[in-house]
Amino acid sequence: MPHKRQLRENFGLPRPWFSHVNRGTIPADVMAGLTNAAIVLPQGVAFAVIAGLPPEYGLYTAMITPVIAAIWGTSMIMVSGPTTAISAVMFAALSELAPAGTSIYIQFALTLTIMAGLFQLLAGVFRLGGMISFISHSVMVGFTAAAAILIGASQLGGALGIPTESGGGVIERVIRVAENWGAFQPLALLLAASSLVTIIAIQKLSAKLPAYLIALLVGVAIGEITDARNAGIAMFDKIPSVVPQLGVPSVSLADIPALLPGAISVGFVGLLEAVSIGRAFAMRRQERYDANQEIIGQSLSNIVAGFFQAYAGSGSFTRSAMNAESGAKTPLSAIFAAGWLLALLWVVAPFVDHIPKPAMAGIITFVAWRLISFAEIKHITRSSRSETTILFLTFIAGITTELENAILVGVIASLVAFLYRSSHPHIAALSPIERNGKRQLRGAKFHDLEQCPQLNILRLDGPLFFGSVDHVESELRRFDALGTGQNFKILVLKGLGKIDLSGAGLLMDELAKARRTGGDYHLVLPFKDTVDALEGMGIFNSFDRRNIHPDKNHAIKAVVDQASDDVCRTCTIRLFAECEGKPAPPGVAASKPAPHRSGSW
Repeated sequence: MPHKRQLRENFGLPRPWFSHVNRGTIPADVMAGLTNAAIVLPQGVAFAVIAGLPPEYGLYTAMITPVIAAIWGTSMIMVSGPTTAISAVMFAALSELAPAGTSIYIQFALTLTIMAGLFQLLAGVFRLGGMISFISHSVMVGFTAAAAILIGASQLGGALGIPTESGGGVIERVIRVAENWGAFQPLALLLAASSLVTIIAIQKLSAKLPAYLIALLVGVAIGEITDARNAGIAMFDKIPSVVPQLGVPSVSLADIPALLPGAISVGFVGLLEAVSIGRAFAMRRQERYDANQEIIGQSLSNIVAGFFQAYAGSGSFTRSAMNAESGAKTPLSAIFAAGWLLALLWVVAPFVDHIPKPAMAGIITFVAWRLISFAEIKHITRSSRSETTILFLTFIAGITTELENAILVGVIASLVAFLYRSSHPHIAALSPIERNGKRQLRGAKFHDLEQCPQLNILRLDGPLFFGSVDHVESELRRFDALGTGQNFKILVLKGLGKIDLSGAGLLMDELAKARRTGGDYHLVLPFKDTVDALEGMGIFNSFDRRNIHPDKNHAIKAVVDQASDDVCRTCTIRLFAECEGKPAPPGVAASKPAPHRSGSW
């Protein structure tokens, strides 16, 4: 259980960042907040539509979540709010339970938001932030790509002016549009294309211009010129209230189990986004970052959001990057952004019903396209087969089944890949090589080095436990087959991650095998904790203390002293400096030059 002092640090006020606020930081934060408000105004509407909610819910989310997350989070620059990925998961989780945009759908969304926040809160209180690092980056890349395809498919009908039922996967949505092709409206496609082309052009012209807002205004202008409303083009409804209202979501207890899987998925995706974004900006700015405290901030923001007509949010990379570029100094900039957004809404709200839905569909299509990280996909597919498999499985699960299933498939695939790598640690044969006047042990195969006819030096990098014992033993036998009958072995365990009774048993078996052939087995164990652990497992019932060495130098000297003089008399390799004490063939130097003899390994 968390200590009371830790809970006070997580939830207490004032927060540590409060001390960084001064007369010099406030003006910069005010201006950065204004820039952020201009960006999130059209984004909030777009993300709400993606989530299957009325536009105001995206704007409420952009007001509530950044304030709470900024106060209790740990990032100095990250801005929270509605995001594409969470909106897509929200829609995928709820569209099968109720029609999008209906009253019950909205109540489900608010309840799911609170449940997701509670799930995150538990993760933060029990300090599980470090576990986020165990989830492969390829999971998020594959998941966001699948979410982008789903978002694009969900906007296809709106962009073409074809009314269709909501819900279902990518294939179902495309089929519905095809079946209702007779309802196609060319004007709807014109509006969608106009906003899409505008936002692409503005983005290429300057990243500092409010491209989303300009694209939306272009769509509205064309809608007014063409009299889109009277032409049958769907328009957004008026925003009933600029200020979110406090209230408890109205959902029966019987509906909670159906919402639980979606809440876990939303909470999990939110944590992945927030922690990865917050850590990236902290590293870039060389600031301290506490993932567990960030989780606390995100959880509180979602819990509070659910009671103020806002749905789940997380860290926004776009808004956070713009916040940094705008000169923000403290999390106060996110709080100012919420205030500026509220002020802007008083001006903009009366005109929301002039926004054509196809124009917004064009903007959302652009958002979906930008969600796919083609550079990351290319990098992953070129660099790692296992990560490529994880990415592929996550993506396929996301577009062929429910989107939240992609998270589960990706996590399971990551776990399987992790277990496989853990059970297949790397083992390499070592041999001396001279570099810059010093002799070092390096991979014999990679550097094409000769090896001693009596001694085989191996290095194990990774854990030696019940899951890896079979692989390690198989590799040891493979090196035996490649060797020249070396009876003496040194196993370097400097990179040993973990060892258990099965691993200790394998070491004792290897010692017995070496001694049966007239040789011996030596271990290099540089860390006392590993020696103590092996002692507790009874390894010294088989190994003598003289077979355990703190470094490779001592191990090599001990083995050379044991080596057969008869073999040394015929050996022309003379690999080690320690070989000078052994008999040599006529006309052969006692040992290879060794400028830094015993300390050179």
